[in-house]
Amino acid sequence: MQLYCFGESGNAYKAALTMTLADVEWEPVFVDFFNGETRRPEFLALNPMGEVPVLVDGDTVLSQSGVIQDYISSKTGRLGGRSAAERREVLRWVFWDNHKMSSQCGTARFLQNFLPEDKRPAEVIAWFQGRLRTAFRTLDTQLDGRSWLVGDGPTIADLACCGYLFYPEPFGFDRADWPRIDAWLDRISALPGWKHPYDMMPGSPADRA
Repeated sequence: MQLYCFGESGNAYKAALTMTLADVEWEPVFVDFFNGETRRPEFLALNPMGEVPVLVDGDTVLSQSGVIQDYISSKTGRLGGRSAAERREVLRWVFWDNHKMSSQCGTARFLQNFLPEDKRPAEVIAWFQGRLRTAFRTLDTQLDGRSWLVGDGPTIADLACCGYLFYPEPFGFDRADWPRIDAWLDRISALPGWKHPYDMMPGSPADRA
């Protein structure tokens, strides 16, 4: 399998982490997002949405991190919950993350870190950070009294919701403010095979410095 990705992408990290923890052999294909590769005809022929991640598994080509995570989970029988009810709950959290948390994390992080300083819209960033605090409270509440978001082991729900929370750039999330989330992230990073996004995928701010 090939995963079109770059290190700064939290959405690509969800797919990469899912494949790694499901013991799937895969190779990264670096996408030079910051130099406009996702807008080029060659990439748009692969994914007309113009986004990473993109998974290529033989004749199967998939985009959107949640779809890729579900595909890997279904193909391997791993990380998807232990019953039909758990599976639905896993997908509920994957969809919640995609809509309510990762979309806000990704936008706030991009605006705050990857735009030139004189073009960073402070009021917009503050608005997104307010939305994020609500999302973090929801996540924190779900982790009250439990080790994982669904069931008694890690699932793609955990790997979706953690996607942006291991990145070092500031965007409104401080692990020290959320002890339950902090402990949950420690549990994820203790899983065999876990790697930081900048170690798992090619590309990082250091490479562009």
